[in-house]
Amino acid sequence: MKRVRLSIAVKIATMICSASAARAENGVVALPDIDITVEAPIAAPAIAASDTFINNTPSDSTRVSAATIARTASHNIADTLQRVVPGVTIQSTSGNSFQPDVEYRGFLASPISGTPQGLAVYQNGVRVNEAFGDNMHWDEIPTFAIASMDLISNNPAFGLNALGGALNIRMKDGFTFQGGKLDISGGSFGRIQAGLEYGKQVDHFAFYAALEAVHEDGYRNLSASTLRRFYGDLGYRAEGAEIHLSLGLADNVFGATGPAPIQLLEQNWSNVYTTPQTSHNQMGMATLSGRFELAPTWSLTAAAYVRRFVQHTVDGNPTNVAACAADATLLCYGNGDGTQSPANGLNGQQLPNTFPANAVLGEIDRTSVLTTSLGTSFLLSNSDTLFGYKNHASFGASFDYGMTSFGASAELGTIQPNYVIAGSGTFLGTSGSPATDGPVSVNSINRYLGVNALDAFDISDKLTLSGGARLNIASISLFDQLGGGVNGEHEYTHINPVAGLTWKITSELQAYGSYAESNRAPTPLELGCANPNQPCILASFLVSDPNLKQVVARTYEAGLRGQHDLPDDWGSLGWKLGAFHTLSQNDIMNVPAPKQQGFGYFANVGDTQRQGIETSVNYKKGPVTVHASYAYIDATFRTAIALASNSPSQDANGLIYVTPGDQIPMIPRHRAKLGVDWDISSKAKIGADLLFTGAQRYAGDASNQQPLLPAYFTVSLNGSYKITDTIELYGRIDNLFDRRYYTYGTFLNTNSIFNAFSDARSVTPAQPLSVYAGVRVTFDAPASTPAQVAARY
Repeated sequence: MKRVRLSIAVKIATMICSASAARAENGVVALPDIDITVEAPIAAPAIAASDTFINNTPSDSTRVSAATIARTASHNIADTLQRVVPGVTIQSTSGNSFQPDVEYRGFLASPISGTPQGLAVYQNGVRVNEAFGDNMHWDEIPTFAIASMDLISNNPAFGLNALGGALNIRMKDGFTFQGGKLDISGGSFGRIQAGLEYGKQVDHFAFYAALEAVHEDGYRNLSASTLRRFYGDLGYRAEGAEIHLSLGLADNVFGATGPAPIQLLEQNWSNVYTTPQTSHNQMGMATLSGRFELAPTWSLTAAAYVRRFVQHTVDGNPTNVAACAADATLLCYGNGDGTQSPANGLNGQQLPNTFPANAVLGEIDRTSVLTTSLGTSFLLSNSDTLFGYKNHASFGASFDYGMTSFGASAELGTIQPNYVIAGSGTFLGTSGSPATDGPVSVNSINRYLGVNALDAFDISDKLTLSGGARLNIASISLFDQLGGGVNGEHEYTHINPVAGLTWKITSELQAYGSYAESNRAPTPLELGCANPNQPCILASFLVSDPNLKQVVARTYEAGLRGQHDLPDDWGSLGWKLGAFHTLSQNDIMNVPAPKQQGFGYFANVGDTQRQGIETSVNYKKGPVTVHASYAYIDATFRTAIALASNSPSQDANGLIYVTPGDQIPMIPRHRAKLGVDWDISSKAKIGADLLFTGAQRYAGDASNQQPLLPAYFTVSLNGSYKITDTIELYGRIDNLFDRRYYTYGTFLNTNSIFNAFSDARSVTPAQPLSVYAGVRVTFDAPASTPAQVAARY
């Protein structure tokens, strides 16, 4: 055993670069002193670093343990984050529960292409946002293979695109998880799920493997999904060193149904609009990482990875192609201004109109993304004294390289009365129209370099000053393979500082305050669709490459946190109260094209502001735990701007006019959570959660002139019972009262597709009442000796 003294700076940097970071499985840790001395094996000091980080960073952070994830009994990381973190809500643009949008403080981590991203996600220290669009595919990570998660607010140490914060996910390994577990469950909407994990340590070596398969028919028509995912780790631990080789694999298919006209859903909650809509994601990632004690006060952490991501999507949509007004035997594009341009085929000739006179035309858009990413990082840390005071410093660098091949095609078809599009075999080619959706083939290269230096200086045994900076250099290149206009070189550089204070007022009360900056470079997807004179169809087709400005977010944050053991054995109380203010300059958003249904482009929309208050309380007495939280988030535009929209408030040119102070759509101001967990006995556990999400603006109502998407609340239940020490039954009920509400809202053009709808609102319906049950079987579990407990936690 070795006494390891840890600090804010070392903890922050370790979480970024260390793929051998903590795999702790305990719950929320007690509030420690600012200067923490932790007993830990010399081979795994990062375990202690991660544990103490949560309560010593000069900003807000939340730990989610493996036990909490298991108790939630969900296939989805997002469900647990929404349950535990005050500022998190889930949106569902896709309408598929396996593809959620996680929103934190008004910033998103979403799997949907074209969604402006604002959260960085790390798995064992490696950033897993995809290179092409910065998307986050939550489906790729086996949920039960997660040891813990930490959600930390804005901090430049987390590199690019941590505008709102960063989520650091630590996976299990054979040192921290030993034995096996088989998990089989099923339930509503044809859900069948099976998972197997096993870990074992032999002398200095350990391995861990987790395999999971899930199938669900979906709660909407044509929305079946199948997931297959794997995670494995091989570790070596010796005096002063620990090395890990990990592998992640995923092969997942989704029926992503998206929003539907509200009048269509009033007919049947399961209805879908303009299908097919499917996606197929495949991922493989290998990571080699290590931590080495160089001297009593120096340590080195290093990691290298290679990642491959392949995605194929099929998306049925309306089209701007119709019979030419001048000659109905030919097809033309509608340009949105009353004029038309010839619609050409792949051979460059104008397409003949072979469709019946009464046919309603649509198109099936297909895209493919093939990305190979690789990168490396290192961190040199020192814990020593400076001028007689404890000082903790770290110096690190990272480099990430991504190569992407993007392709797209559009097949004309006819829209059937059930809104399914039947393909015709006729594909669109390059056109002179400013809104073309002909074939696209573009290659892109991302090069991201980051260098950071962080330091924490203990001014006294109660006060710690931390500070530092990170230099981010981003270089993005696009190469059009078809001779089009998507070519360009873009470079972005920014130095992001951070400074903060942590003050232990008493042994039970701590105050913190900080200032931090972070930046986001535009993604290749956004740069390839940034020309308002050449909009793209649903951000799927790249047609032009003008420059965009990078986004810079500046965050001020302050708060109090504490815990108190109540007298007379009334239990313990922990709480947090914090406020934040984030101003994002040159924010990037997806803007619809005026009068061109389904087309849009990315643009800098000026400054936006997100500010609010977050508070949470956790009470525990014996077998009962109660947790409650409330978050108020005020997200507004700070720059006047005219935006295109399908909102009923649009003017004759299809524009709405945003003024400073208007609320940003799809960010609810109020969110409240209440949960109760009761360990009835050593064998039986039950829990309940109530989630309230306030009203929010429809996407497309940035001028705040339309009624709000209604507020909603849901109640869920969970429980488990151990038949024996090795067999456990468990269950989960979502949306207990079967409430009908919407998780996303936007507007559609009521003049398109049969002119069937007079109401422009298009919404994503929430999942109805759902019931799931399963069994967990534990086997080959080691005895709980003190040494094994120390290794596990």
